[in-house]
Amino acid sequence: MKALGFGTLTALGIALTLTTTGCHPENLKNIPGRHQQVPEVPSIPAIQPVEIPNTNVVSGNIPFPSDTPGHTNWTPHPEILQEYSVHFLYDSSAVPSADKSKITAVADYLKNNPDVAVRVEGNCDERGTEEYNRSLGERRALAGREELIRLGVASGRVDTLSYGEDKPLADGHNESAWKQNRRDDFVVLTPPGK
Repeated sequence: MKALGFGTLTALGIALTLTTTGCHPENLKNIPGRHQQVPEVPSIPAIQPVEIPNTNVVSGNIPFPSDTPGHTNWTPHPEILQEYSVHFLYDSSAVPSADKSKITAVADYLKNNPDVAVRVEGNCDERGTEEYNRSLGERRALAGREELIRLGVASGRVDTLSYGEDKPLADGHNESAWKQNRRDDFVVLTPPGK
């Protein structure tokens, strides 16, 4: 006959104890090495979903977070600074040296009219994905804004908005049209009632 090991004998002893005393939880407390029962954890109430309205939609476009205008109720006047649009090179958001004088003229206008604000609208040509063009338009608008601030215009007076490829100035699928569509427009904003 083969001898039983210590581990086997221990297991047999526990099994015999359980069969003679039953498996009642009270009887399990007395088994050596048995852990205490874990107390019940209170249930956590379910979190109800909250619907958040989308208030960042401007003119049918979904703007980037910084696109939300600070002068929402102000009246836009795109015609006032229309001749000072800045045009960009392909896939660039750097203000060209040749167009910096236009931004200087916009800054001078704002300094001479302290009651108005301006919205810099970044635009792209049709090439590239919609998402990429929206991002590039934002970078172009921010570049125009930074130039105005560098020239002494208070940052609180300059909003930005990216239209991406959604607001072309020229129709066409060639360099002539694309060149006109890669731009920043400066839109004068006047307070309500003025």
